[in-house]
Amino acid sequence: MGLYYGLFGALIVLVLLIINAIKILPEYERGVVFRLGRLLPEPKGPGVVFIFPVLDRMVRISMRTVVHDVPPQDVITKDNVSIKVNAVVYFRVMNPRNAVVEVENYHYATSQLSQTTLRSVLGQVELDELLSERDKINIELQGILDRQTDPWGIKVSSVEVKHVDLPESMQRAMARQAEAEREKRAKVIHADGELQASSQLAEAAEKMAQNEMTLQLRYLQTLTEIASERNSTLVFPLPVELLKAFNRLGEK
Repeated sequence: MGLYYGLFGALIVLVLLIINAIKILPEYERGVVFRLGRLLPEPKGPGVVFIFPVLDRMVRISMRTVVHDVPPQDVITKDNVSIKVNAVVYFRVMNPRNAVVEVENYHYATSQLSQTTLRSVLGQVELDELLSERDKINIELQGILDRQTDPWGIKVSSVEVKHVDLPESMQRAMARQAEAEREKRAKVIHADGELQASSQLAEAAEKMAQNEMTLQLRYLQTLTEIASERNSTLVFPLPVELLKAFNRLGEK
């Protein structure tokens, strides 16, 4: 009877060992295996993986792209403007062995590195450059993070500065600056219109001077326009040239 219970117990232990020895890894995961504390050359997976329950320890690593939201950071720009900036970092594990061996927690390490790099890079640019050349700054941030995380087996594919929170006083100053810029453009457009109008008037005057009757008819047209404003009394000078012109017409 004791032998029967012993065999039954051994069978249960064997079944548990087999169950623990079989691991199933999905397509986006790899298993980094340590055998008696030593790292095996190649990561396991995907699919069915067999390990020795007592001798082996497996660490699962996701190979999918991680979207990390960098919390708002207090930054003082090169022109001494205090702002709050947040960003988003896209990265993924390219070498699972390095992600386990070279850094304790690659998620936390990448997060901290993103925050310090964001403050360092934005502290070297002026506010106008940050607002107008954001693509250039994103590329610079991505390059720095990618180089520093490469020994960890991490690939930083993209960094995007999401939001720049300006102080209220700076927002008012920028609004005044934008308004002044719009007024300047309006004055330039008005001056350009005046220049074109004066050029057209000078050309018209030159043509009217070539024909004396044209000038007199224009004078009469102006009087007609003034008279249409319902004035009860209209006093206007009568040029001698106008009378001479009519006299010549009468002689003809």
